[in-house]
Amino acid sequence: MALKSTTFADDERLQACLVKDSAHLTRGTTGDFVGKVQAALAFIDGLSIDEEELATQTYGPSTAAAVLAYKRKRKIINTSYETTEDEIVGKMTIKSLDDELVKAEKEPPATKRGAMCAGKPQ
Repeated sequence: MALKSTTFADDERLQACLVKDSAHLTRGTTGDFVGKVQAALAFIDGLSIDEEELATQTYGPSTAAAVLAYKRKRKIINTSYETTEDEIVGKMTIKSLDDELVKAEKEPPATKRGAMCAGKPQ
């Protein structure tokens, strides 16, 4: 199993998030891969993330809130150990984001909500 969207496919850190619990994204994580997730959340659901978090590509409070909103909307819960959504980007969340990006990439240009370039909405 691998990530397939043009935004996530070539990112080793996000690929690891798909298969390793230790690679999940949590508060305090920083890096360009966090910026890609932030851009995906804004692109897919129009979720707002703090300017400072975007500039520093930091998984801070507003990124965590956006992830939680995304997961609540889709009811992404690992029922083997959770009873409610959390703010972690784990295997199920990164797969869901990737699947939605792949679908958006296949839409005809007239119906796309926006374009993503280098992990950031245009």
